[in-house]
Amino acid sequence: METALYLPVKRFLEARGYAVKGEVCGCDLVAVNHSGPPLVVIGELKQSFTLELLLQGVDRLAAGDEIWLAVRASAKRGRERDPRVRKACRLLGFGLLAVFARGQVEILAEPGPYRPRANAARRSHLVDEHRRRQGDPTVGGGTRRPIMTAYRQQALAVAAALEPGPRRPRQLRPQAPDAATILLRNVYGWFERVERGVYGLTEAGRAALVRWET
Repeated sequence: METALYLPVKRFLEARGYAVKGEVCGCDLVAVNHSGPPLVVIGELKQSFTLELLLQGVDRLAAGDEIWLAVRASAKRGRERDPRVRKACRLLGFGLLAVFARGQVEILAEPGPYRPRANAARRSHLVDEHRRRQGDPTVGGGTRRPIMTAYRQQALAVAAALEPGPRRPRQLRPQAPDAATILLRNVYGWFERVERGVYGLTEAGRAALVRWET
């Protein structure tokens, strides 16, 4: 029961100088620090981290100065230790606690303003892939079929150009600027070297042209 989490969280907040009371106006707990201007802390307790717990925290934002979400610590690696969960809590300014069976409390995220550090390399990769991809060949939200990336588009262009017969990489540049690299890497097994500097299409490559209807 969530009530088993109450006393450990209460002691945790009391150690930080708060007076804690349970079930106040629909909140699992409310803690107030009267040493200066009242600082109101709202806590919500759940057996595990759920969307409902996160939404409860969002609902409490307008009434509290700090929001703490507390869950029972999982015996194995639970959802509360998912980096995405901690990032979500930090983005919203929530604190996140894991409460162990013996009453120990572990801070997984501190409440407060947070902005994730920009990942310039990832951003650049997104922009580059968006720029290089021809049209919009893949419907968003699907997971079953391989994604038509810019690289796959160029590989298919190379395969289509080789379908009539073997050719040299420089002859393929009008269809695929990265043809030489694509032939050398041969990620999908579609190509084969028939002689020095000349490449042809494998059966897998011919099948790919049929599958992708190039």
